[in-house]
Amino acid sequence: MPAPPLIQVHPLDPAAARAELLRGLRGEPPAIPPKYFYDALGARLFAAITELPEYTPTRTEAAIMAARLPEIARALDAQGCTLIDLGAGNCEKAARLFAALRPAQYVALDISVDYLAQSLDCLQRQYLELPMLGVGIDFTRALDLPPQVPAARRLFFYPGSSIGNFTPVAALAFLRALRAAAGDDGALLIGVDLVKDRAVLDAAYDDALGVTAAFNLNVLNHVNALVGADFDVRDWRHVAFYNEAQQRIEMHLEARRDVNVRLPGGALPFAAGRRIHTENSYKYTVPQFAQLMADAGFAVAQAFTDDRDTFALFAARAV
Repeated sequence: MPAPPLIQVHPLDPAAARAELLRGLRGEPPAIPPKYFYDALGARLFAAITELPEYTPTRTEAAIMAARLPEIARALDAQGCTLIDLGAGNCEKAARLFAALRPAQYVALDISVDYLAQSLDCLQRQYLELPMLGVGIDFTRALDLPPQVPAARRLFFYPGSSIGNFTPVAALAFLRALRAAAGDDGALLIGVDLVKDRAVLDAAYDDALGVTAAFNLNVLNHVNALVGADFDVRDWRHVAFYNEAQQRIEMHLEARRDVNVRLPGGALPFAAGRRIHTENSYKYTVPQFAQLMADAGFAVAQAFTDDRDTFALFAARAV
């Protein structure tokens, strides 16, 4: 059978990526946007992270969905919806919803078009009767859905607690954009990692095997390829910790020694100990995130948590 159609809304722009990365690296403090973690190796390293004993959000979210899917479906009241998967990746998480929601269409959004095309092709072979559409888009920049996505009965699905990569102000703006795109009959199912013991959070982002360290360091290889820099990963160390005042995990790369990095426009010096900020991952309590949803225009029908209240899936409707 033919592969599902794929629409490129935001074509990859190497010049724009270079400009964004150079602005970040020359900023104060220096920073690399976390979306650049996900080259081919980075995607595989993150998949390995989700298997680590220290990193529980992926497994916990899957367990909540498996145990409470009928309740989630009732809370959403979205049977026959257009299911819009934000950051679809391999599409496996959304596929777990198909039996309960019986969507009229599945729309997979991702910035990585080649990987998305492969994933959708495999999924379509398993669900021959379900219309599918792939959309290549950086939805964190703008949620420009093509006209092939019906405006009515949209259910946005944003699993994995990726909302934590936004600052609370940016998260509110993004949720408001989702509310506008959902229309008055739309809904949202979103995963959120919750505040928990600091030691547990620190271990989740600095595992004993060093997989998260490799994931963080690999972003330098990706930057080298994108901008023509000469970062040497041996000059840098992974630093991750929970910032209790900000309620967020911070990930950084710290210079082990004084280094000069070649960049377009001139070398950039880093003194030993200077850090490049690569990621934030904000954590919420259930009341905090419910209020954020309300401020964005969603009414939370129910928050589904695990027995230890470490993770939540929020089922919400547009109001």
